[in-house]
Amino acid sequence: MICSMTGFGRSQSDLHGLNLSVEISSVNRRNLEPTVSLPREWAALEKDIQAVLREALNRGKVHVNIQAVPSAAEAGFHWDQAGLESSLRRLARVAGEHGIDWHPDPGALVRIAALNKVDAVLPDPEEAREAFMGCFRKALDQLVEMRQVEGSALREDLEQRVEFLGSALEAIRSAVSDTVPRYRELLLQRLSQANLEIDLSDERVLKEIALFADKCDVSEETTRLDSHLAQFRECLQAGSPVGRKLEFILQEVNREFNTIGSKANNIEVSRQVIDSKNEIERIREQVQNIE
Repeated sequence: MICSMTGFGRSQSDLHGLNLSVEISSVNRRNLEPTVSLPREWAALEKDIQAVLREALNRGKVHVNIQAVPSAAEAGFHWDQAGLESSLRRLARVAGEHGIDWHPDPGALVRIAALNKVDAVLPDPEEAREAFMGCFRKALDQLVEMRQVEGSALREDLEQRVEFLGSALEAIRSAVSDTVPRYRELLLQRLSQANLEIDLSDERVLKEIALFADKCDVSEETTRLDSHLAQFRECLQAGSPVGRKLEFILQEVNREFNTIGSKANNIEVSRQVIDSKNEIERIREQVQNIE
């Protein structure tokens, strides 16, 4: 199964009175480029996160965002009670020394409490590891599933576009089969219009026709295109990662169509080449999203 490089996963769980939230997002990149944002107290867990990511994903720019905040039951304004009381005593003493009447109103109490605010204490990384990694893996599973679903849609779209290229190739084969006979007929018409009595058996005519036939022969290119398109279809049925291989094959497909366009002296062939190159650009945009 091929996978897209675009995806998103999110998971939440309770951990020692904390609401643990893990979000993972990914977009296309040539290589795997993971970045992890998590509380500094849990920095030791980043190595485990990176290892799991590299097992599950092959390409893409992946961002992991991890937050741990007090749960609803623990939410609110927490302060250091002893620190608050000590601050109030010191302020009262200073006020007394300067003859200031000290009766703090509620607003002053809130401001002093804010100075003694206590942040939520995170558990030790080793204590949190199991629950933490379980939450992380759930978010990663969602991300992988989304990448697989989008990859399936990309495969169906690309299969249809490759069939278009295959049909264009057959149309080119049919058109080029008539190129040399038409050139022979046109050459004789021009010779006749110039009042030159030369027939098809003339060595000069035969040589000219042979040179033209060799110049516009695209049999090698069409044979290689058959092989490239077959390989492209095989890759679409294989499992990820295949994105880089598809990019290389598509580059060769584009090269062969360019050569055919420069060789073929035929309006229908030129039209098929132009349509095919437009389709190749659409395929290229899609392939850039495949892992």
